[in-house]
Amino acid sequence: MISVVLVAAIKSVLILATVLAGFAYATLLERRLLARFQLRHGPNRVGPFGLFQPIADGIKLIFKENFVPAAADRFVYWLAPTISMVAALFVYAVIPIGPDIRFFGTTVPLYVADVNVGILLVLGASSIGVYGVILGGWSSNNKYALLGCLRSGAQLISYELAIGLAVVSVVLTAGSLSLVDIVNAQQRLWFVAFQPVGFLIFFIGALAETNRAPFDLPEAEQELIAGFHTEYGGFKFAMFYAGEYVGVITMSLLVTTLFLGGWHGPLLPGPLWVAIKTFAFVCLFIWIRATMPRVRHDQLMAFGWKVLVPLGLLNVVATAVIVALVGG
Repeated sequence: MISVVLVAAIKSVLILATVLAGFAYATLLERRLLARFQLRHGPNRVGPFGLFQPIADGIKLIFKENFVPAAADRFVYWLAPTISMVAALFVYAVIPIGPDIRFFGTTVPLYVADVNVGILLVLGASSIGVYGVILGGWSSNNKYALLGCLRSGAQLISYELAIGLAVVSVVLTAGSLSLVDIVNAQQRLWFVAFQPVGFLIFFIGALAETNRAPFDLPEAEQELIAGFHTEYGGFKFAMFYAGEYVGVITMSLLVTTLFLGGWHGPLLPGPLWVAIKTFAFVCLFIWIRATMPRVRHDQLMAFGWKVLVPLGLLNVVATAVIVALVGG
């Protein structure tokens, strides 16, 4: 029993360290790729190839003035970025990054826990992250921050529904809510072949869920100064910032797990396939930011409720009928 707890604790620490390092260097990757897209130089002065730039940015944020607005609700103001950060990290407990391996004669699964409602836990945790954004905007006592958090709340709730419908189609196809079972069900053919509509709905919803372009409305600088985190600075702002980038990595990892076969792939080790697929989707998130213009808020809401949700419902019904016929 003690060894099981110890192994789970070691895996949790390793996953946490990897995700935080991934967040730091995702910021560098984004700045370098955006510079390439826009024909200019990216960060290339701090360390070889600019590799120490995330460390310099982190030190700068930590030592910035740690202010709190005079009229803010101090407890909620401090709590909001913590909720965003913890909710973004929590889902890694159930996302598998590879098959079981043998280590010193012991079988070690490459996930912290395989619960039979894993995908529900992921969706629930990502929903909690909305509270961080809304409470951060409300507690700042700033009208621009409040508008930013209201926009974000409407956006996230709308697109979570579309994401949920895409996930239901995957669950119907795999016959399980466990993420490990869903990956194992794709051993012969990835679900993107069975669920191309669900894949598109999930990916578009993931862009909106992470507030990425063209759905980066909660932080529209021209209209809202900086959205829900207008009154945040220093380490507290860094936590919101980290939550956003960890969310991008999480959504890329979920696309890999739900639609692209997870660790399944020829020749290379399973965890390497997961890393390659996840990295490709993180780059796609950045490419879309460099390419797509921001939509208006009414266009965002109309697309979510009039296109994605009906399409997701039709996809669920079609999947259920096919599964029932094939199963019968």
